[in-house]
Amino acid sequence: MRLLLAEDERSLSRAVCAILEKNNYAVDAAYDGVEALDYLESGNYDGVILDIMMPKMDGLTVLKTLRARGNLIPVLLLTAKSEIDDKVTGLDAGANDYLTKPFAGKELLARIRAMLRVQTAQPDVRLTVGNITLDRSTYEVSSPDGRFRLAGKEYQMLEMFMANPRQLISAERFMEKIWGYDSEAEINVVWVYISYLRKKLTALNANVQIKATRGAGYSLEVKEN
Repeated sequence: MRLLLAEDERSLSRAVCAILEKNNYAVDAAYDGVEALDYLESGNYDGVILDIMMPKMDGLTVLKTLRARGNLIPVLLLTAKSEIDDKVTGLDAGANDYLTKPFAGKELLARIRAMLRVQTAQPDVRLTVGNITLDRSTYEVSSPDGRFRLAGKEYQMLEMFMANPRQLISAERFMEKIWGYDSEAEINVVWVYISYLRKKLTALNANVQIKATRGAGYSLEVKEN
């Protein structure tokens, strides 16, 4: 899952990004409302966390602009304000949920999970392809012969493969969804992580493989007997 965090307080932004990345979300950070809209127009995100009080354009205006354009991306509003009127204004403008600062990391994560479930319907907790199962609640990939707990980008990459078995996914698509537009990583980082996953699948005696199609991308395929 890829999220955009729009928060002008940089120390809080860094802290929230660290929490999200630790919990296997890919996240980009914007520091004002105009920048947030630019990201949302050019990027492919599953949800956005919007601070209300931001320079250049406040979060409510960003939200109203998104909804006026027909963009139904899930939105969680953050604000230091706790008055009922502010909550009502945000929800009426099209927000999916509302969280008042200061907040606990666990509550933030719970609200994000709930917001994404409502938008996309309850996802399967476990993905299975061939004899390999990926548990989205524990981040473990397993087979009858063992299991590994995946972290960060390995998990996100395997989740993309297993949610789209037999479908070609380009290296550029992985870069966009997992590393983000602002990443300084080179495209060959995708090949590195493909190698990591292949080694784990081999160790698990998986009957699936990551197949490369020259000039097109990669796909997760069940091995032919």
